[in-house]
Amino acid sequence: MSATTIRVATAAPYDVVVGHGVLDRLRGLLPAGVQRVAIITPESLEDLLEPFAELLDGLDVIVLQVPDGEEAKDWEVAAACWESLGEEGFTRSDAVVTLGGGATTDLGGFVAATWLRGVAVVHVPTTVLAMVDAAVGGKTGINTPAGKNLVGSFHEPVGVLCDLALLDTLPRAEIVAGLGEVVKCGFIADPRILELVETTEPASLTPDSPVLRELVERAIRVKAEVVAGDLKETGGADGHPGREVLNYGHTLAHAIERATDYGIRHGEAVAIGCVYVAELAARAGGLAPEVVGRHRAAFSRVGLPVSWSGADFDTLLATMRVDKKARGNQLRFVVLQDLARPVVLAGPSEDDLRAAYAAIGEGAA
Repeated sequence: MSATTIRVATAAPYDVVVGHGVLDRLRGLLPAGVQRVAIITPESLEDLLEPFAELLDGLDVIVLQVPDGEEAKDWEVAAACWESLGEEGFTRSDAVVTLGGGATTDLGGFVAATWLRGVAVVHVPTTVLAMVDAAVGGKTGINTPAGKNLVGSFHEPVGVLCDLALLDTLPRAEIVAGLGEVVKCGFIADPRILELVETTEPASLTPDSPVLRELVERAIRVKAEVVAGDLKETGGADGHPGREVLNYGHTLAHAIERATDYGIRHGEAVAIGCVYVAELAARAGGLAPEVVGRHRAAFSRVGLPVSWSGADFDTLLATMRVDKKARGNQLRFVVLQDLARPVVLAGPSEDDLRAAYAAIGEGAA
């Protein structure tokens, strides 16, 4: 099957290439004249390293192995990468290539953004979540004890290569978790995603599934369109939240991730967070009950959680108050007026916040 190329039309446009067996496109995404490449990849993907490095035959390749998952998004890990680049004499004419999940692309993008104030980076995501979210859009970052992604930079890649064949060895739970961000895109912008999810047997959403590929491509297109219009999250036109819309469900999701010490997968937390803001919108903005119910049905259909009561709400509220979208002491949430009609809800009442949390706690184990 041929590759699909999705253009991200920002001020520094780049291509996202999607397909099966398309790793041979990697060289074409690197800037002309690159002689040296640093591959940033987690230790768990060591078996992929040799065949992947062969794609860069003829270039000077160094490998920077980092921890798996969120443990990679630490300033000490970033500092170790900087030190290695310095020892290798890495210059602005060199490039970084990330190979891994969303934590790897976040970290690797941040390292590329900050080394010499910015070197080229190509992302090769190996999870559904990274393909539809972390690798596209230019947000990079690391975590701090205060919260997730609080230190970071906007640094667009020069290309993204999504080879669905890399998902073949991914645990089923990771594929399901990635669908959290996909279903989110259905609610905020592309209802066709919801129709596909609602009419497709979930077990058939495998790496070689044409429907999974369509879902991935549709989610990437949603993100590409949003970031092209509002790269640095300054706001959209006509009251649209702009890039902030991509954070639908994320305010509570990030708080849950921190409360569980990142023991919950990001896509799982996003699913819970989306149901939460749907419940919040029902109370604060009159979102129709059928749309709230559709949130629960769509996320649960693909195997994602829609209920949670694993932390005291006051603990979560304190974390949400230092969320990147907050303004002073005022919380801000992206909510829906209706399907694909997102708006910003600023300063919801604490009664509504608590009532929405109680609603998602119903049925929680």
